[in-house]
Amino acid sequence: MIQDGYATLDELDRRIVVALQHDGRATWRAIAHAVGASTATVARRGQALLSSGLVKIAVTPALGSRGPVDPFLVRINCRPGSQIDVAAALAEHPDVRFVTLVTGRYDIVAELVVPGGAARYPQLIADLQSIEGVERWRSDLILHVHKLAFDWGRQLFEQQMDQPPAPRDDTPPAVDPTAFDAADWRIIDHLEHDGRETFQGVADHLGMNESSVRRRFERLRASGAINILTLVPAPALGMGAETLLTISIEPRHIAEVARELAQHPAVRYLASILDQSALFCEVILPSTDHLYRFIGESLSNMRGVTGWEASMELLYLKRGFVQTPWWRRQAVRVPAAREA
Repeated sequence: MIQDGYATLDELDRRIVVALQHDGRATWRAIAHAVGASTATVARRGQALLSSGLVKIAVTPALGSRGPVDPFLVRINCRPGSQIDVAAALAEHPDVRFVTLVTGRYDIVAELVVPGGAARYPQLIADLQSIEGVERWRSDLILHVHKLAFDWGRQLFEQQMDQPPAPRDDTPPAVDPTAFDAADWRIIDHLEHDGRETFQGVADHLGMNESSVRRRFERLRASGAINILTLVPAPALGMGAETLLTISIEPRHIAEVARELAQHPAVRYLASILDQSALFCEVILPSTDHLYRFIGESLSNMRGVTGWEASMELLYLKRGFVQTPWWRRQAVRVPAAREA
């Protein structure tokens, strides 16, 4: 069914997607067991979701895999009518990790990962700030990532599922760059385009042995050197309130608030930023009513929180260095961000 430009999924499809968020390379048999349906039905539905472009699985290297990096949170104002073009240009840049159109004070929020560290930031942004349509550019160093959750959809079925895993720390450098060799990079580059490609398929394409591909992949995965992303638009899962919050906190309470927020199932991303003694937080919730309760019952009652600035996310063009396959179809439906 199509609603507001997105295909909305029935409960079985949603369960399949949530299982893929937990492990995007799980076999259809394993996913069928997890969701309580036949393997044939799950395989048919899962393949249809992937073929439609509504869901994409990608394997990407963890931060720090190519050497030291420093990530920056970037907030941009654009000339009216140019928001999509600016966001599209940013999404094409290999060092941009995520890009989203938003409401509120800014038009675009993005994360720029600077290879070699913060000292190289001025060189990197010279071209980006000259993108046609950029009027104002604000940068903030990301000091520490407290939570990066890939399976945020679990909250839909949290009463029927086991407790989610502990929040992972994704602060760069996350891995030793020497953990990769040329063959590893060839495997990862191939799986970025199709994260569910079989090991035999990867081996055939790269001219390698299947057992070698499997062994290398499992080694990198076990060490945390790679991420398996399942990209899906939140509205397709019935999650209608994607929100970015910059939360002001008394300095002595930052760690305490970060620990408390990281335990909330709606929090997908949480990081300390350099400016304003603040946390940058992304929450994904079913509705604005749920968002109201999150703010009124959770956030506002946390000791040390002094205020926040919020923006609704209109359209994600890129997550985890991977462009979302649906953004071009949805772009024509997104209003100018500051007019939304």
